[in-house]
Amino acid sequence: MDRTSAQEWLDRYVGAWLSYDPDEIGALFSEDVAYRYHAYDEPLVGRDAVVASWVADGGEDGSSTRDAPGTYEASYTPVAVDGDVVVAQGATTYRKTPDGPVHQVYDNCFVMRFDDAGRCREFTEFYVLRPS
Repeated sequence: MDRTSAQEWLDRYVGAWLSYDPDEIGALFSEDVAYRYHAYDEPLVGRDAVVASWVADGGEDGSSTRDAPGTYEASYTPVAVDGDVVVAQGATTYRKTPDGPVHQVYDNCFVMRFDDAGRCREFTEFYVLRPS
C-alpha cells in the first residue's frame, strides 16, 4: 500500500458510505475482514457482515444508524503508510436536514491493514465529537 492507493481507497470508502451501495461497500473489504466501529468492540468478521451492518437501519450491532441522504459528508487522508498498514485521519460533518447548518463534526482516525489486492482486512475507527 502507498499513499496514493490509500487515498483512493479512502475516497471509495466515503463514496460507498454516501451511496450505501452493497457492491461498493463490499469491494472495499477482504472476505475475512475484521471491522470495529469502536476500538473496544469485538470485530464484525467477514465482508458480508460488514455490508449487512452498513446497510442496516438500527445500530443493533453497535454500529451507527443509517444516515439520511444529504445530511453528512466526510473527508479522510492517510497520515502514515507502513507496508500494509495505513493510519488515516479526517472529519465527518452532519446536518439535521440537507443543506441545513452543521449540527455536529466528528474528528476521526482509522487504523487499517490491507491485503495484497488493496482490500481492507482490518479496520478500527476512533472518533471524538468536536466541541461546538
